[in-house]
Amino acid sequence: MADLCLVPDVVIPPKFKVPDFDRYKATTCLKNHLKMYCRKMGAHSKDEKLLMHFFQDSLAGVAVIWYTNLEASRIRTWKDLITAFLRQYQYNSDMAPDRTQLQNMVKKESEWPLYGVRSALEGPLWSTFIQGTFMEYAQFWRDLAAQVAPPMVEREMITMMVDTLPIFYYEKLVGYMPSSFADLVFAGERIEVGLMRGK
Repeated sequence: MADLCLVPDVVIPPKFKVPDFDRYKATTCLKNHLKMYCRKMGAHSKDEKLLMHFFQDSLAGVAVIWYTNLEASRIRTWKDLITAFLRQYQYNSDMAPDRTQLQNMVKKESEWPLYGVRSALEGPLWSTFIQGTFMEYAQFWRDLAAQVAPPMVEREMITMMVDTLPIFYYEKLVGYMPSSFADLVFAGERIEVGLMRGK
């Protein structure tokens, strides 16, 4: 049984309650995941074995499989585990979007629910196509923007996202320039509703 565990001699304190972790699915920023894990386990930061043992509870999908395949002979300390984790998922940090990629992410007009409204598209070739509603696109775009380093300020995000929209949305929003990202989404949804109603 002991050879099945990465940390066979871990001692779990009485009344210890496992924190509610955001689970890492091997697709997001690994450094942010480690920071959040360490913050939630902060009261036990001196207990390396506890940190190592419960790290599996902060993983999901292929990341759990990676953890279960680790060899105890190679992972003896918390630092060993972090080093292995960073080495395994470094590509996620290397592939994080940058400002140029966000600018080139233009939603193809035919993929919006425009209900018969079409106009000539201008701008760059589309490097990324996303289907769905305005709200879904805005959420997806904002999630990508949150990964950009250094972080984008809200005004920059608003301007850049408006620049990725089809001409019909762009013309209506560029003069308005909302004061917050939430206002941008609200305005985009109103335009979408207007299109559904044939306005």
